[in-house]
Amino acid sequence: MAVSISRPRGTADITPEAIYKWHFIESVAAGVARDFGFREIRFPTFEYTELFQRGVGDTTDVVQKEMYTFEDKGGRSITLRPEGTASAVRANLENSVFAAGLPVKEYYVTSIYRYDKPGMGRYREHHQFGVELFGSEDASSDAEVITLGAEYLRRLGVNNVRLEINSIGCPNCRPKYMEALKEYFNARIDKLCDTCRERLERNPLRILDCKSEICRSVAKDAPSGLEFLCGDCVDHFEKLKKYLNVSGLEFTVNSRIVRGLDYYTRTVFEFLADGIGGLAVIGGGRYDGLVSTLGGSHTPGLGFGSGIERMLLAMDAERAEIEKPGGVNVFIAAADNNADELIQKLVNELRKLRISAERDIMGRSLKAQLKYADRSGALYSLVIGGDEIASGHGTLKPMRGNSESVSVELNAAAIAKSIRYIPERG
Repeated sequence: MAVSISRPRGTADITPEAIYKWHFIESVAAGVARDFGFREIRFPTFEYTELFQRGVGDTTDVVQKEMYTFEDKGGRSITLRPEGTASAVRANLENSVFAAGLPVKEYYVTSIYRYDKPGMGRYREHHQFGVELFGSEDASSDAEVITLGAEYLRRLGVNNVRLEINSIGCPNCRPKYMEALKEYFNARIDKLCDTCRERLERNPLRILDCKSEICRSVAKDAPSGLEFLCGDCVDHFEKLKKYLNVSGLEFTVNSRIVRGLDYYTRTVFEFLADGIGGLAVIGGGRYDGLVSTLGGSHTPGLGFGSGIERMLLAMDAERAEIEKPGGVNVFIAAADNNADELIQKLVNELRKLRISAERDIMGRSLKAQLKYADRSGALYSLVIGGDEIASGHGTLKPMRGNSESVSVELNAAAIAKSIRYIPERG
């Protein structure tokens, strides 16, 4: 029986026809991160499972339901990374990055793996732009990360977004809130899903993040965490709001935002894109206890993650333009077999001069060669045959725009100069 080979559910192929959109988003992400003083970090695709159990939290859906975990040939439990922050913290600790001085400001563009029901902009393998800032407890660092996210969206042309923020408190004030949640949900325990009944004693805050519509309905009237903030957390949240106002960012306080990971403290936030039904295109917050949880000294931190697949949907919804790149600079076509060696020499020399060049490798007729050059988006064509070889000159013909054809010597330097300086006619 024939076996059908297809990509796994929840994954996607990115073909050459679409990759330019990804390159654009990745370049914008890197550019805005660098403008804010962030440097790139890279870390492995898989880690020891304990990193995520300790860092992300074993009461989260990510750890309980969504991780791709397996045993390697050495009998070790390995997990494909379900998020980037824990890996960034581990990498910084293991490589003594924090010891070199704070703050540490980093960004990454990486793949993320979660076993979840595929949906709009939600894949089991998806790609994420993330930023992490370590070392500062001040609300100015929260504003730094949030304004970076806003600038990223602006540069992508995604403007139909709403910023929502919340504070979920700190270890000093959150226990009182947790007790209030337990009391509220215990009175309604028969209406909760099985997972949330288990969460009730260990981490009732997770119930607020449940995807079940029934649990969402039950949680609608649950106590707000803002009512339980200690003085320090209130001051921190008020300062953040002032910084955002100074930055010209409009926002709404939404006390139901808790995010889906256990490590968050104080500030949490989301940018929601109305063009795709209010889905979050950026989400993050503060995690002041994560570094110490993973074995380091107390080092406050915060950051965000932004899915590239979902961002592409938001850009499409707003018709944000991404310029599609053209083909090679020049396609050199052979009018007859006599030109073969010269064409091979020219394309190689042009490439060394950083001029992209292509030749026929399919044995096509001259007409078919030029048709292919046009279809592939080549900017110029140059036909070489016996007459051109004898004269030492050929005609460089623009295939886009209104430029005139010009006669060029058949050497790479002359061709490169003509390509760079052919004037456009309006």
